Amino acid sequence: MKKVHPEFAFQSRELEGQIDGTLGDPPNRKNYDMMVQALVSEYGNGDGLDDVNMMAFALVDRIRFTDPKGLVREAMDYESDDPAKVFGMANCDGDDEGKAMYAAICDNHPELARQAIVTAFLYKNQARWEDDDQSLDQLARGDEGDDEDLDESAAGDDFTQLFDQDGGDRE
Repeated sequence: MKKVHPEFAFQSRELEGQIDGTLGDPPNRKNYDMMVQALVSEYGNGDGLDDVNMMAFALVDRIRFTDPKGLVREAMDYESDDPAKVFGMANCDGDDEGKAMYAAICDNHPELARQAIVTAFLYKNQARWEDDDQSLDQLARGDEGDDEDLDESAAGDDFTQLFDQDGGDRE
């Protein structure tokens, strides 16, 4: 399993939340399909929000990945100098509306399209990658606890003199 850039991991989790929220509980496929159709239409016209997750949402059901290993490698770096490299690793063939949308996002928003394609890939292929453990337990590992001795409630002289009109000379 490969580690991915933390921002891609975050975007993939956000996409999952958006999809689950749109489907609802119990799942309402009609609302979901209407949302996807609206996004595909907007992005296909060259419009749409400059938002990675919304673009990935529009792509997720229509996109096909032709180079999964390459996309995992691309997921290690959130910013890239060559977004066109990712465009060749996926497509929306077999769906005229999807093809038009894919071409429009790649032409009009190349950097954002690259990030959305990788985000959609990570969402659909969660078993191919792992996220950095950002839990409190993981973050506390290796912490020696050396800051426990500090008296956080005591204010220093510099701080208290800010509020002392007489400059500390009281009689």
